[in-house]
Amino acid sequence: MHATRIRFSSLTMFELAERRAARDAHFMEIALRQARLALESHEVPVGAVVVHNGELLSEGHNRNYVDHDPSAHAEIIALRAAGHKLKSPRLSDCTLYVTLEPCAMCVGALLHARITRLVFGAYDPKAGACGTAFDTLEMVSYNHRVEVTAGVLAAPSQALLQVFFSARR
Repeated sequence: MHATRIRFSSLTMFELAERRAARDAHFMEIALRQARLALESHEVPVGAVVVHNGELLSEGHNRNYVDHDPSAHAEIIALRAAGHKLKSPRLSDCTLYVTLEPCAMCVGALLHARITRLVFGAYDPKAGACGTAFDTLEMVSYNHRVEVTAGVLAAPSQALLQVFFSARR
């Protein structure tokens, strides 16, 4: 009979948290690149990426005006592309990174997709549906829960939005 070896991580909780924060910053930088693409297209500069098991699965940025589509938010674009890649509408074990707190439509989509984790940058005081304007994720009628990490690279996310809206005024 063979003895089973159990490997324990030698990393402390602090080191694990640091690694997670570094991974979150890395993927948020990619979402920020997408937001800059939206800005170049005269769209509200929001970018999103979907990550599955540590691998970048899809990217997207706002395309409302380019596509003449009110649902073409960065999150929806990235979720659609991820679903096509996985050949499934269920994106379990995936993390959605987005530069701006999602609206109610996008929260509904990530709940239906069964996204495991949401990481967002800037808070949206007017339409943020993850606790700022209202909290769609905490509605008890939903049978799916999403882990949320807020404020990751919030300053550069907010700066892009300020550039866009100041130019429109």
